[in-house]
Amino acid sequence: MKLANAFAALLLSANAMAADPGTSPWGPQDEIGRLNLVTPASSAAILSRIGGGRAYDLSVDYFVGMPSWQAAGDPPYLMWMTHTPHGNELSDPMGTGKAMNQHVSYSGSAISMYSHMGTHIDALNHFGLNGKIWNGFKVSEHLGDRGWNVAGAEKLPPIVARGVLIDVAASKGVPMLPDNYRVTGKDLSEALARQKVSLQKGDVVLIRTGRMQHFEKAQAFMQNPPGMGLDAARFLVEQNGAMVVGADNLSFETFPSESKDNYIPVHTYLLAEHGVPIMELVNLEDLARDKVYEFAFIGASLKLRGADAAPMRPIALPLR
Repeated sequence: MKLANAFAALLLSANAMAADPGTSPWGPQDEIGRLNLVTPASSAAILSRIGGGRAYDLSVDYFVGMPSWQAAGDPPYLMWMTHTPHGNELSDPMGTGKAMNQHVSYSGSAISMYSHMGTHIDALNHFGLNGKIWNGFKVSEHLGDRGWNVAGAEKLPPIVARGVLIDVAASKGVPMLPDNYRVTGKDLSEALARQKVSLQKGDVVLIRTGRMQHFEKAQAFMQNPPGMGLDAARFLVEQNGAMVVGADNLSFETFPSESKDNYIPVHTYLLAEHGVPIMELVNLEDLARDKVYEFAFIGASLKLRGADAAPMRPIALPLR
């Protein structure tokens, strides 16, 4: 058994080193990968099945002190007031006079944040391999000091598709998966069987680990989160044709890496090799509570030109 495990690890390592970004079946100019599966016909098909009732908000709040990659040197979420009613009385920025500023109150604010904060979607330029991203676009030719000129977040279309929740935590009979738990394809298959739901090509598949219950406590949320392994990613993409994948944690996959030659193999497998966008920090608690496992997923991200990710506020509409 030890010899077999060692051989499997060696094979995985060799495959990781040999991996190269995938070539798009949608042509040499493709920048959105599997999001090409969103078509007028597919959108109309899922929208025709909406049953009415509650719309589930799958996004999180943005607030000072929220979970972030600050420990890795990335900027935290910041918000500050640029205008306040009392401040305007004193500075009169619009030149309207004190009496008018006392009559008309005016508040304004500004924010600063890392693009991979809160509920967001990774564009296909986020991770690459060997100097190239999805569809063979070269870093040396397409990345400048104003961001990417290919595969930027502004290229991501609105997503209207069948959504599926896979509640792995509930399938395991726990409120939250343990620290560093690596979700496998078998875990996903068992949860789907328990939910009596099957995946279809072109689905938006969202996996619940239960970690969202710690979101208001950044340190607890960030520490040793559970997440996906390569086996789970292959199950979703190669066996079931997922279009977009997402989860309720900050990194989608878990750490430490299962490959000694790639510190983040699930991201490169999905984004660079298969053109599958990743959503992170998706709030799945209400869906899980109400056992809504199949729904119309509707979401669009901010059109941040050249960016490698963008915030989004997706919703889930139960089907009849």
